[in-house]
Amino acid sequence: MSTTTLLVLSLVVVAAALVLRRLRPAWYWLSIGVTLAALRVVVRYASVMDACGLTVPPSRLRLTLARLTNRPAPESRPPRILSFRPTRTGLVLRVKLRPGQDAFDFAASTDRLRHSFAMHSVTSREIKSGVVELRMTGYDVLERVQMPAKVEREGLRIPVALREDGAVHYRDYRQVPHSLNLGATKSGKSVYQRHLVKELASRHVALVGIDCKQGVELAPLARRFSALADNPDDAADLLEALVQRMADTYQVIRREQRISADTPDEEITADLWGLPEELRPVPVVLLVDEVAELALFSNTAQKKRRERIITALVRLVQLGRAAGIYVEICGQRFGAELGDGITMLRSQLTGRLSHRVNDEASAKMAFGDISPDAVLATTQIPVERPGLAVAGDSTGGWVRIRTPFTTMRQAVNACTANAHRTPVLDGLDSFRPVLPDLTPVEIPAPASTTKPLTA
Repeated sequence: MSTTTLLVLSLVVVAAALVLRRLRPAWYWLSIGVTLAALRVVVRYASVMDACGLTVPPSRLRLTLARLTNRPAPESRPPRILSFRPTRTGLVLRVKLRPGQDAFDFAASTDRLRHSFAMHSVTSREIKSGVVELRMTGYDVLERVQMPAKVEREGLRIPVALREDGAVHYRDYRQVPHSLNLGATKSGKSVYQRHLVKELASRHVALVGIDCKQGVELAPLARRFSALADNPDDAADLLEALVQRMADTYQVIRREQRISADTPDEEITADLWGLPEELRPVPVVLLVDEVAELALFSNTAQKKRRERIITALVRLVQLGRAAGIYVEICGQRFGAELGDGITMLRSQLTGRLSHRVNDEASAKMAFGDISPDAVLATTQIPVERPGLAVAGDSTGGWVRIRTPFTTMRQAVNACTANAHRTPVLDGLDSFRPVLPDLTPVEIPAPASTTKPLTA
């Protein structure tokens, strides 16, 4: 084969790789990128650690031995690699810290590591004392969100988005019972809620919705909702009915406790999940589409209604977890200007999620009491990336996520297919959506292709 032919083939291969990297970054990473990235990390590891200040000087013993043996002084030592694992989106590197090193040093150096290893992003987290995990992504996984084919779906732990490090972000209602979802218009807030309903439709859970925009967001999904209110007056009555259901559930728990000296420890419970399955009421997920519509008022009658609504919401988020009632509150703003009780309500919402907002004050409403870094990350979300959000909790940890785009048709189909799972809640019958029966679609019989027998 001539040199010219080899050169042409090389150019074709390089051009194909560049096109593949542009159009299908995931395919490029799995076929070519992961090998090149692994070689870069292995070859550059020691020099990069030294350049980033993540090495430790030699010990006194090593310096003494070098002096006694008349050898050159030993070099600084980088942290030891414990494991090196490629993934579908990047590389996972676990390192053992040297004496005197801190996990914060690696967290502060992630941007320098990203440039040095030529990766798209690098995140650091401490696994245990002395062990740090570096998760590197080879391409922008949030540009074109593709959820893994196999994700964990168990109980009330559902996958809702993809993290910037390539991992799946889950919404676990039993760990984080109540959550706040902020976002400006066209930021992807409604798509996140739609995806949430789509995932919950197949679970053993009752969905209750409050959509004061005349139900335009949640009414199409009503076949899977046990109760739905589309105006503030109905919302006030619905919330008070939920408070009464919560009280009735606590009476069931109290009646079944029966604590005595011979009661086994595993049968003593103070919440819904410790009850026997045949006695356990169905858990409820309450979705509030626009909380500001419940808090605004313009006259005395509306002010009294607002007090009923806020009081019921505060009771649900303070006491509802043990009764199996979980609250998802969505809104564009959630500050003290909405009136009394809003700050108390927000303090009970452990999970925080913020899509793009129009001002820094709105970001502070979500993360100001948790993490200043999360506030800064929220204000940097671009307009051209709807669905991109910052997720955090009361511990101060946060991460960038993006929800896969879910059309209204996909959510409606999921709710319709699981309409038989919709439970009837005692005390909430008057709020159950009244819908026409589904008209069965007649599928014509396929034309016979068998030729008639002839004599």
